[in-house]
Amino acid sequence: MPKLRIEDLDKIVNEQKKITSLRDGAGRVKITVHMGTCGISAGARKIMTEVMHCIEESGASDIIVTTSGCAGFCSREPMITVEVIEQAPVKYVDLDKKKVKEIFDEHIMKGNVVKDYALAIGSEQTS
Repeated sequence: MPKLRIEDLDKIVNEQKKITSLRDGAGRVKITVHMGTCGISAGARKIMTEVMHCIEESGASDIIVTTSGCAGFCSREPMITVEVIEQAPVKYVDLDKKKVKEIFDEHIMKGNVVKDYALAIGSEQTS
């Protein structure tokens, strides 16, 4: 095994900081992948992988990725919720990798909601 150089260690540290900052909450966008049993059986793991791939490919460092359980729309899984600072949250449903890429490019990177895949725009409220 080759010896590690200082540059190698710096690269590892920077990559880990990027991953950690996405989880810690210092972002412009928060993406929640719904991974309840219903979501996982519908393909949520593939959706999570695609989300992470899109982030890595874009080089974005201001996107938080998190998971949650079932959102109560089991028949519409897999789904994600996208929250952009100062915009209403959007729940996207019936997702596949192609739709995730489109949502990432249009909504997350450009700020344009992809209404074709949106179930709800805005927060749920209880009385």
